[in-house]
Amino acid sequence: MRWTEQPIHFLDFEGNRASGILEFGVATVLGGRVVATRTRLCAATGRIAADETAVHGLSAGDVAAAEPMNEEWDYFADLREAGPLAAHYAGVENALLKGVWPYPRNSPDFARPGERLIDWGPWIDTGAIYSQLYPQLGSGKLETLVAAVGLQPALDALAAEHCPPARRRYHAALYDALAGALLLASLAREPQLAQLTVMQLLALSTLDGAKRDALHQRTLW
Repeated sequence: MRWTEQPIHFLDFEGNRASGILEFGVATVLGGRVVATRTRLCAATGRIAADETAVHGLSAGDVAAAEPMNEEWDYFADLREAGPLAAHYAGVENALLKGVWPYPRNSPDFARPGERLIDWGPWIDTGAIYSQLYPQLGSGKLETLVAAVGLQPALDALAAEHCPPARRRYHAALYDALAGALLLASLAREPQLAQLTVMQLLALSTLDGAKRDALHQRTLW
C-alpha cells in the first residue's frame, strides 16, 4: 500500500514533562491532503514556567478550566490503531505521549505488515525525512521548512479554517500539526515519493543508520 492510501495522524503537543501536555493538535493526512483535525487545551499537571508561556502563549489561567489530557485515552488509542502517528522530530511528541500513557492498545506495526505491537511508534518523522531528502534546505526548523518549500499561504488558509483565532501561530499545537502535515502531504507532489510505501516512509524517518538499514531490508527497497 502506498503511504498516500493510508491515514497518517500528525501530532503536536504544547507543554513539557513539568507542566504536562497543555494543548494537543492532530491533523490527519490522506491522499496527499489534510482530511481531519482536532485540538483542545488540557489542564496542567504541574507548574507552567514563565519562559514556557513566552514560547507557546499558554498560562495557568488559560488551561485552568480544561479537562486533563488523560481523558483522551480512547481518542489517541483509536488514532494509533487506525494509522501511524507522525510528528516533526517525533522524539518530543513520543516522550510526552508516553508520559501520559506508556503504551497504547495492541496495534498494527506499520513497519511490518501483518505484525502487531504495543507501542506508540514507529513514527513518521518529517524532520528526519526532510533532512535526508532535502539537505540543501539547511535548517530543519518547522517554520523555516514551511517557508522554504512555499507552504506558508496554504498553512495560513488551513489555520483560518481549523485553528482557534488566538492559536493561529507557530508553537500552537494545531497550527504546528498542520504545518508538519503539509510538509508530509507535499511529498505526494513528487511522483517518485508518492509511490513510497508506509514502510519506506518509516525507513526515511530514522536518522539511525542501523535502524534505517534494517527497515530498508524489511521493505526490500
